[in-house]
Amino acid sequence: MVDASVFEFEILTVDPCGQPCDSRRQSALHRIKDLGHGIGLELVAIPGGEFVMGAPMTEEGWHPSQSPQHLVTIAPFWMGKYPITQAQWQVVAALPKVNHPLPPNPSCFAGANRPVEQVSWQDAIEFCDRLSVNTGDTYRLPSEAEWEYACRAHTSTPFWTGKTITTELANYSGVDWEYEGRICSKGSYGEGPLGSDRRETTDVGSFAIANPFGLYDMHGLVREWCLDLWHDNYEGAPADGTAWIDSHHNQRLLRGGSWNSGPRACRSASRSKLNPETHLYDVGFRVVLER
Repeated sequence: MVDASVFEFEILTVDPCGQPCDSRRQSALHRIKDLGHGIGLELVAIPGGEFVMGAPMTEEGWHPSQSPQHLVTIAPFWMGKYPITQAQWQVVAALPKVNHPLPPNPSCFAGANRPVEQVSWQDAIEFCDRLSVNTGDTYRLPSEAEWEYACRAHTSTPFWTGKTITTELANYSGVDWEYEGRICSKGSYGEGPLGSDRRETTDVGSFAIANPFGLYDMHGLVREWCLDLWHDNYEGAPADGTAWIDSHHNQRLLRGGSWNSGPRACRSASRSKLNPETHLYDVGFRVVLER
């Protein structure tokens, strides 16, 4: 691991109609872990702080599982600048097994810089375990609270971009999907526009726009596994940002939406669940390095 250095990035916010209204340069600390074979893992320093987790009932797309809103305190940590790529996956998957075998090339949409997908929660845990054993550092999946805090990056709107989002800023399904004459998935959000529907992943960071913490692809692209077990709502949720693993459910949390999701499912507060052994072509992950 090289010492931390400063990197600059561009952030962009949009007005309620999706038109750019503020573009500016910011900076953050990052570190690059050399995985070998010319492949690096970029990590961004996420500062500690407090935030209100969850969504208000007035937010379009709100679901009872996103309530009640509650204050959470987050300790500083390092987070992957991007979802784990297929090139990074292949290097780590070739390391000795810790508990669980890993397929070398699981993804449906091939590309070295595309996110790895079709990986289960168990696969993601094994990836972190192998990386930790190989480096001597502690890598893991983010807690759900850490993920939302990192996604929001001190914002309180549905998206870090503002009250809406566009397919020029993220890879999600920007078209209306109908079933039996009814729209079952909207391609627009709020007063924002419809957009494109790429029907596949894209290279990580390809939109060249980061959130205010310096993280890319937090809305759309692939759903990302978190450590937590699923709970039907936030009653009794930890207030210290740690993973919530005491549950009668065995399903695991995912965040962020994907190329296959409408914008409602890509909001900062949106959450979904899957069995931990599930492999789907819109599911990936990013890692956390404990400070």
